Amino acid sequence: MNESDIYVLSDPDWSHPDFPYGLTLFDPEHNCAAILGMRYFGEHKKGTLTLAWAVAARHGYASCHGGMKRYNLEDDKTFQIAVFGLSGSGKSTITHAKHNNKYNITILHDDAFIINADDKYSIALEPSYFDKTVDYPLNHEDNKFILTHQNEGVIMSADGKLYSVPEDVRNGNGRAVKSKLWSADRVNRINEPINAIFWLMKDPAMPPVLKLLSPDLASVMGACLATKRTVAERLVNGVDPNALVFEPYANPFRVYPLVWDFERFKKLFTDGVECYILNTGDFMGKKIPASVTLDIIERIIENKAVFYKWESFSDIEAMDVAGFEASFSDDNYRNFFAERVRDRIGFVASRDIDLNGREKLPPEALDVLENILAKCS
Repeated sequence: MNESDIYVLSDPDWSHPDFPYGLTLFDPEHNCAAILGMRYFGEHKKGTLTLAWAVAARHGYASCHGGMKRYNLEDDKTFQIAVFGLSGSGKSTITHAKHNNKYNITILHDDAFIINADDKYSIALEPSYFDKTVDYPLNHEDNKFILTHQNEGVIMSADGKLYSVPEDVRNGNGRAVKSKLWSADRVNRINEPINAIFWLMKDPAMPPVLKLLSPDLASVMGACLATKRTVAERLVNGVDPNALVFEPYANPFRVYPLVWDFERFKKLFTDGVECYILNTGDFMGKKIPASVTLDIIERIIENKAVFYKWESFSDIEAMDVAGFEASFSDDNYRNFFAERVRDRIGFVASRDIDLNGREKLPPEALDVLENILAKCS
């Protein structure tokens, strides 16, 4: 492979008035990074993964910030899915979902992995899990898999024993490193080719599910994946935590050209990997429950999902989901959807300028979005 080891220098006591939130420096060519003035373990984890993803990208892999699992079905059939989304989008919930024990499931990872663009096998990049503790009370069964705690308080009982304070009682974004044994059927590699990729979005213009048929459209929608900020992010003053933002492929840790991701995922879709958008937020003000999302996934993996041509789009299909009608007969909805497409066009166009064009995408990325907008009228 001709790659050096990864080296990360950490100095949590570093400070500088020009960088009150700390500073990170990356030298991907030499697999080195410096994390300065930051004490949170998550920044050290993602700093290391940033370099690892860059190594993978240089060697023909799609670098993935998401979750990956294999459904082991009847008659020796399997169905492999990957879900992509930022913290709070539901990727861990979907990855670890047991579906009421309907399936035998094998988990690769819920946060970091890579996919070989040619052979479609997948490899995990983490030996353990870095999980939120907000949903795990002190006596929760899963807490026995915790190795270390971060961002949590500690209390002492009458017998002198120390206990952590989970559920974000003390402060937001409590975290824990969990053993890989947390998942009963955890593996570090899935050899079976991936079947489907799900872009997880919190975009109120998106129905609960859409299927994208064009490789160009499927890849560019990953490049302008829409989400909202979470408590896991340390935001600079003045940044609206409720604003919709675009984060290409749900991966803000890229130190290589964005077009590499676009082309790798486009190749996966060209080679037959299916692509879906799952809205895990709300649709036009109505919350989409996790149970609805999981039911959609179940129907897809069991080949029971019925998709149909949506509106006048040749490359987009929809599925009926009770309580969530998405029709352009409602002018307000049609105009709102068109506005979100315009937002994406603006974002993709801005890639030509930002970072001196480092993020520039090929012309077909913009063309396919403009074709979608033209059919919204």
